[in-house]
Amino acid sequence: MKLILVVAAMAALSTAAFAKEVTLTGEGKCMKCALKKADKCQNVVEVKDGDKTATYKLTGDVSKGFHKEICSETKKIKVTGTLDKEHGELAVTKIEEVK
Repeated sequence: MKLILVVAAMAALSTAAFAKEVTLTGEGKCMKCALKKADKCQNVVEVKDGDKTATYKLTGDVSKGFHKEICSETKKIKVTGTLDKEHGELAVTKIEEVK
């Protein structure tokens, strides 16, 4: 019985480790400069689905390295990473401008 509880607890704690990568395409923007919703610069991607728009904060070093590309102007981007819908964040592993 204890073994079952230990395995269940480990599985619950490691769910994030097995989160699957997603690729989103949308408008890359700066949360401070373009959206005026933050005190400091933060990359976001706005993804449209019909008449709804979801905004996800982009986190990690890959996102930070791309910031100069979208701080002063909005660009269409394709971004890959691990999505945390609960917190509205995407841990970026790859980001590129869509031409």
